Amino acid sequence: MSTATTPSADPVELSKGTASPAAGQSWWQRDGADSAKRNLALIGVLVLLLIIGAITRSDIFLDLDRLWSNELTVLTQASSIGVIVVGMTFVMISGGIDLSVGALLALASVWCTTVATQDMGPAAMVFTALAVGAVAGLVNGGLIAYGKLVPFIATLAMMLSARGLAQNISGSHTQITSDPFIKSLAGDRLLGVPYMVIIFLAVVVIGWVLLNRTTFGRRTIAIGGNAEAARLAGINVRLQTMLLYVLSGVCCGIAALMIVSQTTSGSNTHGDLYELNAIAAAIIGGTALTGGRGTIVGSLLGVLIFTQITNLFIVNNLQLDVQRIINGGIIVVAVLIQQFRVGSFFRTRLNR
Repeated sequence: MSTATTPSADPVELSKGTASPAAGQSWWQRDGADSAKRNLALIGVLVLLLIIGAITRSDIFLDLDRLWSNELTVLTQASSIGVIVVGMTFVMISGGIDLSVGALLALASVWCTTVATQDMGPAAMVFTALAVGAVAGLVNGGLIAYGKLVPFIATLAMMLSARGLAQNISGSHTQITSDPFIKSLAGDRLLGVPYMVIIFLAVVVIGWVLLNRTTFGRRTIAIGGNAEAARLAGINVRLQTMLLYVLSGVCCGIAALMIVSQTTSGSNTHGDLYELNAIAAAIIGGTALTGGRGTIVGSLLGVLIFTQITNLFIVNNLQLDVQRIINGGIIVVAVLIQQFRVGSFFRTRLNR
């Protein structure tokens, strides 16, 4: 007498909450729709922010030309931090954290502008920025994956070291670059859209494909869901972890080039508080601090919300100290919302 067995669900799909939908449930009621619901809610927040802008500064937000110009400014402001958030999202989904991103941006900016003073051309500047980010990410990943250091400690040490090295290389001076190609990244446009925005969106698209359409992305989610189960399933957890920090470092190198283009300079003060803003944007976008959950689209919307709020502060002439207080409150609220959602998620599972 044979007994029918039900195939076991893919652990990666279980970690994403998309396996075995209950019979009779509509798509909207299934757990797999959670990310879509969250993204729609984030779009609603963006619309609400625009409404607030229209109420407080109707001269900008109710004039289509000025609104378009303002939103392009928002996208441009979001571009460098947005690129970093893409890398941060991968690291956080795996259950890690990277506190060194702002310092790596500063180090890459200083190093590539130092190369520029030697008249080695824009290609050398681009290579240097990406190489500095990648090597620093490799060190972070090696210390965490093979040295067994806690991500918080390893990346905190890198943050201090990279910031100090940037200060040493630059002599605490701002290094100016006049390379036409680098300057064109911030100054030129394609079909009315700044190159900075195009680079940002290109990184987002590549990140989305990498996370959702490759084994690299599936392994990242699996490690964040349960690293030991991922190891037993044959995933090289240590190598994958190291590659994730290399990816984060490369994103820092790209962001450094964007900042150098905007400011025409490299400085050890670039990227101040970028690590906190990147983590906050990823959390707002739905990336879990505990790992195993997150989307690139959600992180993109998180960056846009964070930048749109900052833009509202600026156009309404709020002081910087007030802005930081409110930003801190936004981070706390976002984490609290996530904790309640995660608690509800597990309670639902246990009651089934």
